[in-house]
Amino acid sequence: MVGLFSAGYVGYGRYLSRFVELDDSRDTPAHKYQDGQEYVPAKKPVLLGHHFSSIAGGAPIAGPITAAFIWGWVPAVLWVAIGNPLMGAVHDFMALSSSIRHEGKSIGFIIGEYIGRRGKNMFLLFAFLVIILVVAVFALLVAIILDAYPQAATASLIYIGLAVVFGVWLYQLDLPLSVGTLLFVAGIFGSVWAGLQFPVALYEPSGFADEAFVLLSGSGEWVPGAGLFGANTAMWILVSLVYAALASVLPVWVLLQPRDYLSSFLLYTGVGGTLLAIVVGTILGTTEGGASALQIEVPAYTSFMGGPLVDVAMPLFPLLFITIACGTISGFHSLVSSGTTAKQLNKESDARTIGYGGMLAEGLLAATALSAVSVIAVTEGGVSGIGAALPNFAEGGGLILTSFGIPLLTGEVFMALVFVSFLLTSLDTALRLGRYMVEELVGTPETPVEETAANKYVNTGIATFAAFLLVSSGQWEQLWPLFGGANQLLAALALLAATVWLANWKDTKQLLTTGVPVIVMTFITICGLLWLAFVENLQRTFLSSEWMAEASALEMGSSAMRLVLALVLVWLALSIIKMGYDNVQSARDNLLTTDEPAVGTDDD
Repeated sequence: MVGLFSAGYVGYGRYLSRFVELDDSRDTPAHKYQDGQEYVPAKKPVLLGHHFSSIAGGAPIAGPITAAFIWGWVPAVLWVAIGNPLMGAVHDFMALSSSIRHEGKSIGFIIGEYIGRRGKNMFLLFAFLVIILVVAVFALLVAIILDAYPQAATASLIYIGLAVVFGVWLYQLDLPLSVGTLLFVAGIFGSVWAGLQFPVALYEPSGFADEAFVLLSGSGEWVPGAGLFGANTAMWILVSLVYAALASVLPVWVLLQPRDYLSSFLLYTGVGGTLLAIVVGTILGTTEGGASALQIEVPAYTSFMGGPLVDVAMPLFPLLFITIACGTISGFHSLVSSGTTAKQLNKESDARTIGYGGMLAEGLLAATALSAVSVIAVTEGGVSGIGAALPNFAEGGGLILTSFGIPLLTGEVFMALVFVSFLLTSLDTALRLGRYMVEELVGTPETPVEETAANKYVNTGIATFAAFLLVSSGQWEQLWPLFGGANQLLAALALLAATVWLANWKDTKQLLTTGVPVIVMTFITICGLLWLAFVENLQRTFLSSEWMAEASALEMGSSAMRLVLALVLVWLALSIIKMGYDNVQSARDNLLTTDEPAVGTDDD
């Protein structure tokens, strides 16, 4: 996979750079509109760290884990290896490139520029609903991992504090990046040691966890969701949501940029170290338990309708392709690329490394996740289901790292910290992007209602509360595919925006690079969302007398919300795609000339 991705970066990435005519002589939006808040030019390594951490999150870990346990590891590997360089990396690069050519504005703005206000508003509404799903599932993932590994909770708290200090180091004291990198990255790795010595939990942990220092007294029955998840997990959900809301309204230099830069070193070490440890452990047999410990335990393939870990039939098509979103192609990345990254890009040529290269690196993270869970195929601790299998990433990663002589628990905590650090990054980045979307929807406030909606504290609070209501259902197996379907359909719309931009640029711009993925992803994701709506959330719930007799009011409300949300997303997407297609047809008719250079020349 490393060789395939390298060839894609060198070949296809270079072609795309010429295709969109990247030119360092142009001022990027970060320089044009520098304000010290949102538009802040960043050095390429810093911005790559922010971008990579924001797009990676926990989804390229959770998605492949889920898919591997349902259908086997071979379908998961094939989807990542083929889809990433041909669709996912193209999607991220084009989203970033189109945004910097439109003053760092979002994909929604670009759609509005060419399709009209109605198309823009529909896209922003679609994206805002996806943001709520992102925040809901990532908050649940953070809580699951912190409950399973209290040591990672301590390490995560220290890591956040170090990131704030690093931001002051860089942007207030103007101290050297290289020296700060050495000091604060060392501090991040030191936080793993601190977590091993002082693991903390909010309430008594459950499932996987060992002993921990419990910070809050009582049973925690009052915590919303305690009956569904356990008090410790439910409380971590609340804490992570509050953290994300606060972090999302801070200037980017305070936490977002420095934290994401530091996070990138965790990811580089986690991915590179794990892949190298697999080679070392296999050849030298230095893994705890010998080389046999690295044998694949997850089946290569279970069945088209899924393996024994799920209670109901889940067809490989289309659900595999929406279960693994991040790692292959993810619409959320377009919101990051055009929402925060484009406002910090120092020069246009950086877009290739950050946009195309960043997505390839995420594909390697997905491969690492598959490797980690493949050697640990047993769910322990008296818990069951896909959601309970997620801590196996840290356990399997820790086992692989014993190839270097690293103690098993130390490796597990480090991999758990890697997981959580990117989940936290995606949480507050998502809420920040949601705020941008609401502000774009409102425009210039003219009424008290619009002023209230444009208030960053109000709209951030609304998105956070909606995410909490959604995650409170506790239905991981239904919530994750819905997020994946919405996310993949958002990717199709972002690629549509790039296609419309190219069509309106000049008539010689070929549209296959972005147009084919639009068609493929639209077909797959609409099939998936319709399955989730009519089978998962209608046939198996409201049309089932057994389910209706046992379901609580919360479960009924959550199922109804998921059903309506899936159908609304399909309707919004089809409406936007129809408007985009009409615009492409009209643009090509208006731009058709005979004196344009052919595609592939230096002018392209």
